[in-house]
Amino acid sequence: MGEKSEQKREYILKQAKEVFAAKGFRDVTMKDIVEACEISRGGLYLYFGSTEEIFREILLSELEDEGDDITGHLTEDSTMTDILMLFLKEQKKIILRKKQDITIATYEYLFAHKPEKKTDNIAYNQFEQGVKVLTRILEEGIAREEFYLENAKAEAANIMYVLEGMKICAKTFGISEGKVDQELLYLVSGLVIEEV
Repeated sequence: MGEKSEQKREYILKQAKEVFAAKGFRDVTMKDIVEACEISRGGLYLYFGSTEEIFREILLSELEDEGDDITGHLTEDSTMTDILMLFLKEQKKIILRKKQDITIATYEYLFAHKPEKKTDNIAYNQFEQGVKVLTRILEEGIAREEFYLENAKAEAANIMYVLEGMKICAKTFGISEGKVDQELLYLVSGLVIEEV
């Protein structure tokens, strides 16, 4: 694929993401995406064959981008506590995001397209990626004697379950910033070793 074709493909994905954010997954048609991109139907089908294919590409690109926000803010003298707090700060932004995003569309897609193998599930892979990142942070924090806990992977999974639950709450019935802060503080309070 040439550079111009790749740019067109990325443009289509960007415009489609906005359509999915506004309408969810189920209600989006190829016609909606054609109109948002201001291209011909044939032009769209050169790149994608269905709304499902487009949405899956959007989800995969989001999965690849996750974690980039954290690494750009780290310095050589960052503690593991700093890194954990930065990770949680980024998650808080996602939970409290007011602008439309594709969270609801993602759940609609996942309910409609349950893969046979768990490892083919994009949400599962995203969750597991979060667990891996957190596990590395926690294990390094234990090694540096910044955190105290028995099982880094189990704690990482627990944190991810809480974060995912808050994301769902935020989209379904709402959650205040104070409540998010309270839950995050509760998660961290048992981990960090206080310096004497």
